Amino acid sequence: MEVLFKAVKNALFLLFTFDRDVYEIIFLTIKVCLTSTIISAVLGITTAYLVSVKKTRQSSLLITSINTGMAIPPVLAGLIITVIFWRSGIFGHFEILYTPLAMIIAQVLIAYPVVTAISLSAINSLPEKFIIQMIGLGANKIQLFFVVIRELKGQIFCAIVAGFGSVISEVGASMMVGGNIKGYTRVITTATVTETSRGNLELAFAYGIILLLMTFVINLLFVRFQQRKK
Repeated sequence: MEVLFKAVKNALFLLFTFDRDVYEIIFLTIKVCLTSTIISAVLGITTAYLVSVKKTRQSSLLITSINTGMAIPPVLAGLIITVIFWRSGIFGHFEILYTPLAMIIAQVLIAYPVVTAISLSAINSLPEKFIIQMIGLGANKIQLFFVVIRELKGQIFCAIVAGFGSVISEVGASMMVGGNIKGYTRVITTATVTETSRGNLELAFAYGIILLLMTFVINLLFVRFQQRKK
């Protein structure tokens, strides 16, 4: 209990004294997670729409693959990206391993199936007559897409928040592809692991508390944005 009390005290101290290292880690965490969430949202929602509207013989296989992707372990996503961008890998010549970009790509691999699966479930919940009616009213493919998204904005919003939640707390992929380089690729979760391994439990708890506060604030902004759109 004493360790936790000191951790809360340290977390508040680091935040209100504007500790440079802490704020570098916070800003990088926000940058990486929000970027990967936005990319995942664009790709995931579009994929969900195409799979739902353009039903083919392969649709059931695609849906199964998407749902399976929701369970992909972050360390596996990190391993895949590491192999692809390793020096001798397919895209090794790009030299992006151990950079924030590599972390974003790994997090997209984690969040994309989550956003896609939840969006797909939402779109499939629409009555088939609704789609037919929109087409009958003369809506083209692009117009139909935006009508569907507007109709399901609540569920789509939940999909995006779920995607964000899947990356803000992950550590395995970020550690593997980012390398946890201080001042460059170190984020809140990897910093917590680092301090724990060093035995600095109070500082590790402080980082954990900062992560919770940061997640709360970002989710609060998401909710306020959604409410304003209603």
